[in-house]
Amino acid sequence: MKVGLVTLGCDKNTVDSERYLAQLSALGAVAVDDLREAELVIVNTCGFIDAAKKESLDAIIDAGRLKAEGTLQALIAVGCMVERHKGELAEALPEVDLFLGASETDQLIPQLQARGLIGAEVLLHPGDRLAVSDRAHVRYLKISEGCDHGCAFCAIPLMRGKHRSFAADEVVREAQLLEMQGAREVNLVAQDLAHYGRDLRDGTALPELLELLVAQTSIPWFRLLYLYGAGLTPKLLDVVARNPRIVPYLDMPIQHGADEVLKRMRRPERGLSIRDRVARVRGAVPDVTIRTTCIVGFPGETDADFAQLLAMLEEVQFDRVGAFTYSAQEGTKAFELEDDVPESVKRERLEALLTLQRDITAERYERHIGREVVCLVEERGDDGTIARAPWQADDVDGIVRLDADAPPGAFVRVRIDDIEDDVDFSATLLGIESQPAAPAAVSSRRLPLAHAPTIGAFGR
Repeated sequence: MKVGLVTLGCDKNTVDSERYLAQLSALGAVAVDDLREAELVIVNTCGFIDAAKKESLDAIIDAGRLKAEGTLQALIAVGCMVERHKGELAEALPEVDLFLGASETDQLIPQLQARGLIGAEVLLHPGDRLAVSDRAHVRYLKISEGCDHGCAFCAIPLMRGKHRSFAADEVVREAQLLEMQGAREVNLVAQDLAHYGRDLRDGTALPELLELLVAQTSIPWFRLLYLYGAGLTPKLLDVVARNPRIVPYLDMPIQHGADEVLKRMRRPERGLSIRDRVARVRGAVPDVTIRTTCIVGFPGETDADFAQLLAMLEEVQFDRVGAFTYSAQEGTKAFELEDDVPESVKRERLEALLTLQRDITAERYERHIGREVVCLVEERGDDGTIARAPWQADDVDGIVRLDADAPPGAFVRVRIDDIEDDVDFSATLLGIESQPAAPAAVSSRRLPLAHAPTIGAFGR
C-alpha cells in the first residue's frame, strides 16, 4: 500500500503524522511524496483558525480529485478540524472514506484493517515515529497532550481535550528513537510545556524531564517551544542555564500587553507579571532569546489598549514576535463577545505591530554581528549552505547563509558577518564542530520492526 500524508497546522500535528507513518510502515505500507502515486491518502487537518480550516478543506478536496483518476483507493481525514466538525464534513465531503478526530487516532489501524486496506497487526511500542520529511536531523517531541488553560479565544481544549502528560520514560524512549534516526535538534512541544508532570503526581516536572533527556541521550540541541510565563520557575531556568545542550531559547506567548484585554482573554498574567518574568529569564539564562506571540483586534480592544501593547513590546524588547489578527472561533468563550473591531482596523494594527517589531528585532540582532557561534546545518542550497543559529527556531526565525559547503545535520562554527532580509544572516564558515555523534541513522522512511512502538499509542 502506497501512502501519502498531508500534514497541516502545528508541530504537534507533525508528531501525530510521524506516528501514523511508523504504524503504517510496520504493517508494510510505503510512504510516497507524490500524492498522485498514493493508494491511500491521509490528510491531518488543523482547526485552529478559519484560515487553517480553509487550507485543510482545500487539501481534502484536492486529494479527493485523485479518486477520479483511479490511483487513489481511500481518502482519510484526521485531526483537529475533524474533531470539531465531523458531522458537517461527512455531509459535505462524500469522497472521504473515513473521518477520525484528534481523540480517535487509535482507530486508524483497526479501521484500515476492517476495510482490507492493510494486513495484520504487529507489535509496536508507544512513541515510535518515522520522519515525514527528509530532514531527520530536526525533529519535534510532544511531551503532553491537551490543555487545562481556559483562554477565551482558544479552541485547542475542544479539539485536544484536557491536559495529559506522557510518562517520562516514554518521552525519553521516544527521544532516543529520534536520535537513532539522526536527530540533532529536538524541539519539545506541548500546549504549555511548563504544565508537564502536574497530573503525573510522581514528582516529575519539566526540569526533571529535561535532566533525564540530557542524561539519557546525546542529542546536541534541545529547544523549548511554548511555555506560559507562570511556569518559568527558578528551578527550570537553572536547568536551562546549566545545560549547554538546552538551547537558550524560550517561546513565551503573552498574547497582549493591556491588562483589560488580558482579563477578557482569560489569560493568567498581567502586564507587570509579564515584565517581571522576562526580566527574571534574562537575569538567569545568559544570552537567552525570547520569542512571543500576540493577538490584535480582540473584542473590545481600544486604541489605548493597542498602544499599551506596543509600549510593552518597545519596553521589553522581545527578540522575535509572531502576531495575527483575532478570529472568532465557535465554541470558545470569546465567541460570545461582540467581534467589534473592524477588519480594516485589525489589519492596520497588525501592520503597525509588525513594523515596530521589525525595528526591535533588527536592533536585537545587531549584537550578533561579528560573533563566533555554533550553527546547525539545514541543507545545501544553490547559493551555498543554509544553517540556523541557536537564536533561530526551525521555520520561524530565519536562517544563516554560509559561504562554504557543509553537510546537513552537521554543527559548524561560523562568524556572523551581516544581517539580510530582517531576520537572515550571512556568515563565514570557520570549521566543523566536534559534537556528540548520534548513533547510526535509521532510515527516515522505514523503521525496522525491532524498533517499532504498540498500536493504540495515540490513545494515551
